[in-house]
Amino acid sequence: MIAGLRPIRQRLTAPAARVIACLTACALALGDVPARAAGGPPIIRDAEIEQLLRDYTQPILRTAGLLKQNINVVIINDRAFNAFVMDGRRIFINAGALMEAQNPNQVIGVLAHETGHISGGHLSKMREEMANAQTIALVAMLLGMGAMAAGAAGGVKGAGDIGMAALTAPQGVMLRSLLGYIRAQEEQADRAAVKFLTATGQSAKGMSDTFKRLYDQTVFQSQRIDPYLQSHPMPAERIAALTEIAKTNPYWDKKDPPELQQRHDMMRAKLYGFIDQPDTLYRRYPISDTSMPARYARAIATYRHRDLRSALPQIDALIQAQPSNPYFHELKGQALLESGRPAEALTPLRYAAAHAPTPTLIQVMLSQALIATNDPKNADEAIHHLQVAIGRDTEITDAYSQLAMAYGRKGDFAQADLASAQAAFTRGDYPTARQLATRAKGRFAIGTPGWVKADDIASYKPPKPRK
Repeated sequence: MIAGLRPIRQRLTAPAARVIACLTACALALGDVPARAAGGPPIIRDAEIEQLLRDYTQPILRTAGLLKQNINVVIINDRAFNAFVMDGRRIFINAGALMEAQNPNQVIGVLAHETGHISGGHLSKMREEMANAQTIALVAMLLGMGAMAAGAAGGVKGAGDIGMAALTAPQGVMLRSLLGYIRAQEEQADRAAVKFLTATGQSAKGMSDTFKRLYDQTVFQSQRIDPYLQSHPMPAERIAALTEIAKTNPYWDKKDPPELQQRHDMMRAKLYGFIDQPDTLYRRYPISDTSMPARYARAIATYRHRDLRSALPQIDALIQAQPSNPYFHELKGQALLESGRPAEALTPLRYAAAHAPTPTLIQVMLSQALIATNDPKNADEAIHHLQVAIGRDTEITDAYSQLAMAYGRKGDFAQADLASAQAAFTRGDYPTARQLATRAKGRFAIGTPGWVKADDIASYKPPKPRK
């Protein structure tokens, strides 16, 4: 299942992009404001891709001592090649990074780099650095105001200009200080990434190749940019230093296993199939290309553009080629469901939910199909799948929305209101969540588990950003 997709334009990652990502992350972290409450970036959720990224990150996280912290990789619906961390629980990576990466090792290298930021505690240290910089800037501004006042009182000519310069200069000094600190963190994350890759028997070449490509894209821009206003070190210096470190790794020439490369190619095909327009997709995956990734991409694109009659034979051919692939069955179920044929979607979705390694998102889609049949007998099965899915992932808004509908089918309006309140809460709509939770409280007996959950939401107050 792919969610949150819309056409997005291709763009390069300018050197300033990382500055914005880092400072935005720190600002959100300082305010303790969840990304979803701030509107958040457009997110892609997909069972197949998330499983692959989980397989990419687990060895790295285990080596870094972070495996038990339940760190997830979140996919941003953006074509720029970028990745960043916003807290100690999530690594954000753009769809563009996954689509442009030619092999698993390139993505793994990026994820290892971001893991280096988490293991180094860089975000919490950045909070301290921002606080220190703000304190220094405040003192300097007060001194500037004092100079203006003293000059005015003494009739000193030009004192106003001197004082104004003293007021504005700290802002530039603070920015340079913060960006210099970020550059140092980037170097530390590079070294940590190479260490993690070596410990897991993986090549560091992919990470080196990735940053080399970014250097090639930005080298012209970098010639005209103040090196102290870049969050990354100067590209040529960084590439040289990273390559020198990476080549000490004994696995430099090690290739990714063929089966992992195939899964990577299928992931890229899936993203292109959902995101690209048909004319662009068919240039990338022409009919003459009979590989499995090409067939996958074309089948997705065909159904997406409302040609189910042509898409179903293509999807069935994929299933015939790999009958045990749960994600081909998921695709068929999704195509049927979105074409208004939910009853027919049940069989492939049940198969996918039963055979996928982590079927959480598929269970939500299966529940949606069960509810869409309008058969009250299917409500209990939908509730079961949704409760299991929410037990694994509490932040799937659609799961709560579907749960509300399932309870509504059964006439259980207390649980329906509670689920609706939880859906509003997960998307950051706290006023609606409180309103629905208050109504749910009136339907539950006082002190019951449902009443307690509703009371928690009704009395919740979002934390205020720190000043």
